[in-house]
Amino acid sequence: MCRHLAYLGPPLPLGEVLTAPAHSLLRQSWEPRRQRHGTVNADGFGVGWYADGDPVPGRYRRSGPVWADPSFADLVRVVRGGAFLAAVRDATVPGADGEAAAAPFAAGPWLFSHNGAVAGWPRTVAPLAAALPAADLLALEARCDAALLWALALRRLRDGDEAGEALAATVYETAGTAPGSRLNLLLTDGATVTATAWGDSLWYLTGPGAPGGGTVVASEPYDDDTRWREVPDRTLLRATSADVLLTPLKEPSP
Repeated sequence: MCRHLAYLGPPLPLGEVLTAPAHSLLRQSWEPRRQRHGTVNADGFGVGWYADGDPVPGRYRRSGPVWADPSFADLVRVVRGGAFLAAVRDATVPGADGEAAAAPFAAGPWLFSHNGAVAGWPRTVAPLAAALPAADLLALEARCDAALLWALALRRLRDGDEAGEALAATVYETAGTAPGSRLNLLLTDGATVTATAWGDSLWYLTGPGAPGGGTVVASEPYDDDTRWREVPDRTLLRATSADVLLTPLKEPSP
């Protein structure tokens, strides 16, 4: 259910990471190698990136498959960035909300993506939605599980939680309400990347081997470099362009 990737490091053309590698995110849209649920990610895609001197990222999103959009190839060939987040989507409920449901979601300096599914969706939505103020529910960009998870995490970020605390709390709340959910969340503010491994694959590459010596966090490796490292399931990842920290996540109490 989706593939996503975040990069931090020296500015480079987005395509150097998103389309050039042998098993890039582009190829993962039709031929993922480590995706545990679903086989084709053709229900939308998007990329968000940061321009120098502007903390608010720009985004390009579409509802169809990334391989069918010639503008995407031009965009990532010429746009450069030192931080970006991209995703290709396999919808939990096919056809829901089109482009509005495609990651990355955004607010202020943040970009967010979800790989997985809330178990029992949409039956399980009521108790999760009840945790949000009415204004947050009305502001939901789409009627999909990823948009709701983003609203839950964003509420915590706006309340002052650190990024790792916000994602971990969102995972615990959702997993406690909808056991069996797959909750690989990915978040960046252009300076750090925070992610959870909860039910699907997550990998990282940092330093030598990574583009520009930076850091890549991704659902799966985009090449066969042996320096990629898999993140254990039930783990919180915090990364900068030069360092990665892993912290175990515990199952929520029954």
